[in-house]
Amino acid sequence: MGKITGFLEIERQDRTSEKPAARLGNYKEFVQPMPYADVGKQAARCMDCGIPFCHNGCPVNNQIPDWNHLVYRDQWHAASENLHTTNNFPEFTGRICPAPCEASCTLNIIDTSVTIKTIECQIVDRAWEEGWVQPVLAPKKTGKTVAVVGSGPAGMAAAQQLARAGHSVTLFEKADRIGGLLRYGIPDFKMEKHLIDRRMRQMEAEGVVFRTNVDVGVTVSMDMLLADYDAVVLSGGAEAPRDLPIPGRALDGIHYAMDFLTQQNKRVAGDPESNAAPNGTLSAKGKHVVVIGGGDTGSDCVGTSNRHGAASVTQFEIMPQPPVRENKMLVWPDWPLKLRTSSSHQEGCERDWAVQTRRAIGEGGKITALECVRVEWQLGDGGKMNLVDVPGREFTLKADLVLLAMGFVGPKKTGLVEQSGVELDARGNVKAPLTNYQTSKSKVFACGDMRRGQSLVVWAIREGRQCARGVDEFLMGSSELPR
Repeated sequence: MGKITGFLEIERQDRTSEKPAARLGNYKEFVQPMPYADVGKQAARCMDCGIPFCHNGCPVNNQIPDWNHLVYRDQWHAASENLHTTNNFPEFTGRICPAPCEASCTLNIIDTSVTIKTIECQIVDRAWEEGWVQPVLAPKKTGKTVAVVGSGPAGMAAAQQLARAGHSVTLFEKADRIGGLLRYGIPDFKMEKHLIDRRMRQMEAEGVVFRTNVDVGVTVSMDMLLADYDAVVLSGGAEAPRDLPIPGRALDGIHYAMDFLTQQNKRVAGDPESNAAPNGTLSAKGKHVVVIGGGDTGSDCVGTSNRHGAASVTQFEIMPQPPVRENKMLVWPDWPLKLRTSSSHQEGCERDWAVQTRRAIGEGGKITALECVRVEWQLGDGGKMNLVDVPGREFTLKADLVLLAMGFVGPKKTGLVEQSGVELDARGNVKAPLTNYQTSKSKVFACGDMRRGQSLVVWAIREGRQCARGVDEFLMGSSELPR
């Protein structure tokens, strides 16, 4: 694959970004593409390593060495065709995936992995520019109908695959626009939304019908869908946020991260403030912001707060600070636990680890400060790790806006899940096996975060694709769709 000695001759080079001072003034993407010739050189670094561990690192099983080789040979059209055989939306993953494939790359042993994410993104971006991405029409219609509930990446992938199999597919979304978390959870500076609209147009040409502002389980009952469609796919995501049950939680100024991020994405989309903020305007301008939660959602809150013009931004994580560099011999080719600094952190943020919030302090019903304590994890009876306060390490931090970004505990149970009557697993997710993604109800299938819990966009795409095959087998007895 690539140039046999490429990894010895060519240094790793990745995309560059605009300087923080320049990009903080807008919500546009700031990662700058590389010249095609330079991308070809980076693809030439792909080793003939015998066992392509990147295949296992990639949830959708992209054939990474194959399209690296094609790019190296300047066969970009063929590379695009190969890439799309495993990934419906590489322009999404090429922007927002954390690239577990690169962590699994053999060259990552010496911290010089192939720039797989960059190559993937530039393949698909060039494919759109050149007009290579066209609707893929089913050779014939099956006469079967499928309702997909939830238009995030899992729902979109399932809908597209099922339409290509010849089924009549309707994709239902309770929000006013298609995209789920892609649309209203991920900031535009990480992925601009015209990319979703472009895929929607392709899917519409393939026969997918989009219906927005339809909250299945509220405005439309599950019984109606089960009566009208031959199969129903639940792909509504893990929308129930983890709360912070502390004294003072009800103070004004403490909000879930998704409320904050959704509101800003609506503003960028051009919605009037009354539509963007039905429950009151959330703004970080001039405020001391504290983000509780150290993951990607917390990072997105940091970047958005800085663009608002926050006076300060602090991010707390309850876990201890991870090592700057992982022990390769211990973790490679698996996803390593190590310190990760996002582009939002580079724009300005104080980060603090092993911190637990004890109490919210306020005046006149509004948040003014957080009372916190430093903690450590200690091994207790039975080998269980327990969270213990460090004596004398209490502190108080000024806070005008607190954003809760501590993850999600599963799908919301009221409405859709309750009406469907499907069995849940021990974690509260919709129970469905990987073999066919069929729930305890005969005609009902589930995929994405609703089934597996909070996860990555690339995992959602994988689940949507595999679920589509399970639905196709259920309807037709067999399926030619890939897993």
